[in-house]
Amino acid sequence: MPLFWTLAALMVTVTLGVLTWPLLRGTRRFEQPDANAASLAVLRDQKRMLDAEYAAGSIGEVERDAAIDELAHRLDRETGGDISVEMGEQSRAGRVETSASPRHRWLPLTLVAVIVPVAAFLLYHRLGNPAAIDATAGAPGHNVTEVQIVTMVETLANRMQQHPEDADGWLLLARSYQALDRFPESANAYARAAALIKNDANLLADYADVLAMAHDRTLAGEPIALIERALAIDPRQRKALALAATAALEARDIPASLVYWRRLAAELPPGSDEVTKVASVIADVERAQRGGAPTSAPAAPEAATKAVARGGVVSGRVDVAGTLASKVTLDDTVFIFARAVDGSRMPLAVLRLKARALPADFVLDDSMAMAAGATLSSAPQVIVEARIAKGGGALPQPGDMFGRSAPIKPGTTDVRIVIDQVVP
Repeated sequence: MPLFWTLAALMVTVTLGVLTWPLLRGTRRFEQPDANAASLAVLRDQKRMLDAEYAAGSIGEVERDAAIDELAHRLDRETGGDISVEMGEQSRAGRVETSASPRHRWLPLTLVAVIVPVAAFLLYHRLGNPAAIDATAGAPGHNVTEVQIVTMVETLANRMQQHPEDADGWLLLARSYQALDRFPESANAYARAAALIKNDANLLADYADVLAMAHDRTLAGEPIALIERALAIDPRQRKALALAATAALEARDIPASLVYWRRLAAELPPGSDEVTKVASVIADVERAQRGGAPTSAPAAPEAATKAVARGGVVSGRVDVAGTLASKVTLDDTVFIFARAVDGSRMPLAVLRLKARALPADFVLDDSMAMAAGATLSSAPQVIVEARIAKGGGALPQPGDMFGRSAPIKPGTTDVRIVIDQVVP
C-alpha cells in the first residue's frame, strides 16, 4: 500500500509541475507568425522547383528566368514593398513578451495546486478500485490467519452439502481436513469421494490411512478392508503395500508382513532413500522373526505412508541451527512443505509434526497434496521449506523460524534443511 500511494503522489506532483511551470516563470515568450516570412518561404520553394525542372531539362533557361521574374514581382506585391530580401535570405519571426503581475500569477497557480490533487482523489474513488488496496492486506503469506484457512475449508464443506455429486470436491475437502489433522472429518469426506469414484486404488489407500489415524492409529477393521480392496485393484500400489505390511505387524503375522515389505521394496527406485528405509524395516522384521529384538520400532501407518511415495517424492532431513535451538519448545508445531518454484505458492505437499521430533527425516509425496492436480509430480522444480510456527498457525507470523532448500526436482532425496532464519 505505501508503494501505491508513493507512486500516486509522484504522478500528481509531476502533473502539477508541468501545469504550474509557465505560471512560476512569470514571463512568457512565444513566436508571432510573420506573414512576409510565410510568403517568402512559399516563393522560395517555387524557385527551387523551377531550378529542378531546368536541371532536368523540362524547361529552358529563358522560361526559368521569366518565371523567376514573375515570382519576384509577386513577392513585391504580397509584401507591399515593406521587405527587401533576396530569394534565399532567412526571415525572422518577431518575438512578443508578456508578463503577468504576481497576484495574477498566484491565483491560477493556487487553483491548479488544489484542484488537480482533489480531482485525482475523487476520480480514483469513483472510477478506480480502492478495495484492491485493502485486499492486499489479506493476501496469503501476510495477514491471513489459520482461522481464515479453517473458514475457507468450512465454506468448501458447506458447498459440498449443496453439490454432493462433486467427487473432486469431496476429495479436496478430505485432503484439506487431513492437512488440519481433522482425521474423522477427513475420513467422512474420503468415504463420500470413494462412493462416487469407483475402483481407485490410490483413493482407497489414502482413505484407509486417514481412517486408521482417526481410530487411534490402528489398521484393524475397516482400514484393512480398504487396503485389501486397493491391492485387488492395483497389486503394486505403494501406500497400500506399506499399510498392509504394517497391519500384518500389528496382527503379529511376521511372515505376511515380510511378503508385503519385500513387494514394496521391489516397486521402489533402486538406491533411493525410500528403498533404504524399507530395507531397514525388513532387516528389523527379519531379526524379530529370528527371535531377536528389532533395532527400531516397526513402522506405524503414518510412518509407512512417509516411506513410500505415489508419483513425485522429495525426502531428506530437517534440523534447527544451534543459534535458534534455545528459542524452540518441544510443543512447537513444525510445517514441512514443498511448493513450485514458478506459479502458485500453494503448497504441493504438506507434513506437520512437533518440534520434539527434530532433527527429523521427512518424505513429501503426491498423497499429501492440498488440491487435485496440484501435486509434486506436476511441478518441474520445487522448493522445500521447514517452518517452526510459534503460534501454531499454518501461515508465517513474526517470530516463526524457518529454513528452505534450493530449487530441486521431484524425486530428489537426501535434502538437507537447516532452520536458521526468523520471520521479521
